Amino acid sequence: MVRKCVKIADKTVGDGFPCFIIAEIGINHNGQVGLAKKMIDIAVTTGCDAVKFQKRTVDVVYTKEELARERKSVFGNTNGDLKRGLEFGEEEYKEIDGYCKEKGILWFASCWDEGSVDFMEKFDIPCYKIASASLTDDNLLRYTKSKGKPILLSTGMSTMEQIRHAVSVLGEDNLVIYHCTSTYPTNADEANLRVIETLRREFSCPIGYSGHERGVTPSVLAVALGANSVERHITLDRTNWGSDQAASLEMAGLYHLVRDVRQVPILLGDGKKVVYKSELPIIEKLRRVK
Repeated sequence: MVRKCVKIADKTVGDGFPCFIIAEIGINHNGQVGLAKKMIDIAVTTGCDAVKFQKRTVDVVYTKEELARERKSVFGNTNGDLKRGLEFGEEEYKEIDGYCKEKGILWFASCWDEGSVDFMEKFDIPCYKIASASLTDDNLLRYTKSKGKPILLSTGMSTMEQIRHAVSVLGEDNLVIYHCTSTYPTNADEANLRVIETLRREFSCPIGYSGHERGVTPSVLAVALGANSVERHITLDRTNWGSDQAASLEMAGLYHLVRDVRQVPILLGDGKKVVYKSELPIIEKLRRVK
């Protein structure tokens, strides 16, 4: 199978290229641009390639009943108060756009509805993410594809049949498919990393991994199994309030993730068995029969 690559701005995602590492800020900014900037700084300092946000038109994505549901937060007493409080608007994203350009890091968002796609078009982001929750939304898939930019597709809570259908809608050109389990945090027995190999056998586009586990080991193993991209949630403090915080990496964890992922191709090598120069003195010292 000839495996395709995907260009995202000045980065190439695919076999033979450095793993494309995404630090997902998502909604861990808790509605504060200042916190978002601090997380952008963490992503830059640790060597990530991009940061990602989430964008929703709250009244489109959620029903009136869901928005009216009681849910206490710093924003009010309903789920709607919380969802609206976590949404950045145009002024906040202008600030984020300028800050990411200043820091030299890519940024984009997962858009949960067509209006959010239109909103993000104002910033000419380099690609779009389709969240696992949106994988079965054919209209959103088609609308996002119509913008002509690379699409990153998460596959949590989806069957292979649903994934195949989504790929048939999107096409394999300019597409990266991410293996994902949509539990926060994900237990080891549900990581199922060999799905990466399954996806690589079936599809010719790059395959990535969107992880929600504690720690970094599954993400590093995912790259060893052939993932061309890794996405992980980040936070300043896992004890902060918010549904995604516990499954996120703080700065030290993100540093170790990036460091270890970058080492995977070096550790795997080229598969050719050789005797290294560093071994020659050991041969002289230890081998009885040369």
